[in-house]
Amino acid sequence: MLRVINKTSVAAARRTQQAILQTGARAFTASTNVKEEVEVFIDGKSVFVEQGSALIQACEKAGADIPRFCYHERLAVAGNCRMCLVEVERAPKPVASCAYPVMPGMKVKTNSPLVHKAREGVMEFLLYNHPLDCPICDQGGECDLQDQSMRYGSDRGRFSEPMGKRAVEEKNFGPLINTEMTRCIQCTRCVRFANEVAGATELGTSGRGNDMQISTYIEKTIDSEMSGNVIDLCPVGALTSKPYNMKSRPWELKKFETVDVSDAIGSNIRLDTRGVEVMRILPRLNEEINEEWISDKTRFFYDGLKVQRLTTPLIRDGDRFVPSSWEDALKRVGQEMANTSGNAAKAVAGHLADAESMVALKDLMNRMGSDNLALDAPNGSKPLAINADFRANYSLNSTIAGAEEADVVLIVGSNPRHEAPILNTRLRKAWIHNGQDLGLIGQPDDLNYEYAHIGEQSNDIEKILDGSHPFAKRLAEAKKPMIIVGSSVIENAKDSEYLMAKVAELSQKFNKTLFQEGWNGVNVLQRAAGRTAAYEVGFVPTSQAASDADVKFLYLLNADEVTAQDIPKDAFVVYQGHHGDVGAQYADVILPGSAFTEKNATFVNTEGRTQITRAGVNPPAAAREDWKIIRALSEVAGHTLPYDDLSSVRSRLSDISPALTRYDVIEQPSIHQLGLRAQPTLAGHTEEVLTSVIKNFYRTDPISRASSTMAKCTKAWVAGKDVETELKSVSA
Repeated sequence: MLRVINKTSVAAARRTQQAILQTGARAFTASTNVKEEVEVFIDGKSVFVEQGSALIQACEKAGADIPRFCYHERLAVAGNCRMCLVEVERAPKPVASCAYPVMPGMKVKTNSPLVHKAREGVMEFLLYNHPLDCPICDQGGECDLQDQSMRYGSDRGRFSEPMGKRAVEEKNFGPLINTEMTRCIQCTRCVRFANEVAGATELGTSGRGNDMQISTYIEKTIDSEMSGNVIDLCPVGALTSKPYNMKSRPWELKKFETVDVSDAIGSNIRLDTRGVEVMRILPRLNEEINEEWISDKTRFFYDGLKVQRLTTPLIRDGDRFVPSSWEDALKRVGQEMANTSGNAAKAVAGHLADAESMVALKDLMNRMGSDNLALDAPNGSKPLAINADFRANYSLNSTIAGAEEADVVLIVGSNPRHEAPILNTRLRKAWIHNGQDLGLIGQPDDLNYEYAHIGEQSNDIEKILDGSHPFAKRLAEAKKPMIIVGSSVIENAKDSEYLMAKVAELSQKFNKTLFQEGWNGVNVLQRAAGRTAAYEVGFVPTSQAASDADVKFLYLLNADEVTAQDIPKDAFVVYQGHHGDVGAQYADVILPGSAFTEKNATFVNTEGRTQITRAGVNPPAAAREDWKIIRALSEVAGHTLPYDDLSSVRSRLSDISPALTRYDVIEQPSIHQLGLRAQPTLAGHTEEVLTSVIKNFYRTDPISRASSTMAKCTKAWVAGKDVETELKSVSA
């Protein structure tokens, strides 16, 4: 008999579960946060480890290879699989090293005959119910169970029950995760990740013993921006990638290390390619940025790289585009540039523009006598509400990893769950383990952690300044506070100048705690991969006079967020990009560029860390790297740029800002820059509601909008929410 679960009971259960997680995590942290070291002996080798560490950590420090299936260093200890058994002196039987704390003077054997026999027994149990799917399993060649069975597996089994192997009904986790739960060995890594990291508390276990199953309790899909990481965590083939299903084997693929551009975090990723096609994207370990997680958009949007691509120059002929040669297309653009001078020529940089191409385009505009530069945002042509001469004014100064150190966080006009999922997991981790307090000014949403909602209008920031809201007291008492201002406050909001001025007042009011040695607690969270570099190279509106000029020539560099209102009447429009997206439809000439997987380019993430993408495949057909297109165009137009190769362009980057060629380093601003948060003028406010700038997380750029996988995610999760919201408003 099924029990009906209403929304109230589900919410209560979720709150109870979160309370248990918080209590257990704090207790675990308190028990392990001890600096005193103890000496243990692993296979006769003396090692010193922190008191309270798990025995498996001591074994790893000693260089001993301990097999495991359930244990993961970023997840809570479960002790399910028992594969990590070791022999401890005076212990009556082998112990699970993942759940056994070290003790002073402990003597451990990791490779004795007793240990080997115990692990063989565990492997026999695991293989008893495991299907013989290796030839058709996507995990083949990368499977932990395969690897360990080669070492500890037997050539025969002792089970002879007539009932046969267990079979489990398949689950529907959504369009991203392919399930073959008959292969599951109940390690519960996916459950612990979903509950502790991703915040998807609907995933869990039911049943006991042989009847135990992993699924969602009320038969729903996993609605999380981080759900794809369970594919990497699964040690067998129970959870695999649905878009990658039956596509290739790992030994067929070439591997290239690069960085992600789907948001401004700059997650470190690995491209697996076959021929000219990107077959999959996997995370790379980087403790300071994404640890070992990536968002679902980063992982699955790669199929958009092979559709709707611009492969040859196009010239508008009436209502259609006609293919052209590079020579003719550049000559056509060059003629229009020769007939344009001063601020009548305008350039717009989009979300995916790299630093090299922006510098080349800015230099070309300047040689034409134009200072009319703009960002691809609703207010991108207006002078900024911040002083972009100081990096502290547009960066995540506390750093991504540093967000875990803050004890109180105030979020203004941002939804980090959609704008920066990796940062959101850091905030959730700090909320669970450190009891971090969070407050939000803006549209309320489910951020996977509890927060105090101060208000949704721009003037609600006054409640913090005048102390009328209880959260103001928490911010005043904080030892290491952090303020996160969303990029939409600067680029989209009508009250941007007012809000940034109020943030400047907050920084002065809490100056002693916000600005400490090695800590700058006032941050701007960028959402576009190319935005921080645009500020760094000065690709921003310079003056109102330049922005108000009558535009006759408009150059769109990867600008795909433009609307018809942004296109000046009778202007000649050039679009340079890699997809036939929004910007291309307004163009008179289209120049095909390269995607991030096809070029060596510089990007700066939201914390000011300079990173380089590396080409894993060649650009399709006649497409070229972006800076090379602009360099060729400058020569045709009679404004030849003084660099001919990538090293020369990067030398120019270094001249503008040395930080642009200092890779994987965050340069902290000097103490004199910390207080310069906004323009000195204080504009009035309109009581604007700070809505989320991202309406659909899965389709935010040309690549994800071209992706069929992201379209399926939109249909599965976003479209359903829109209908539910509409039904609620009708019933209200």
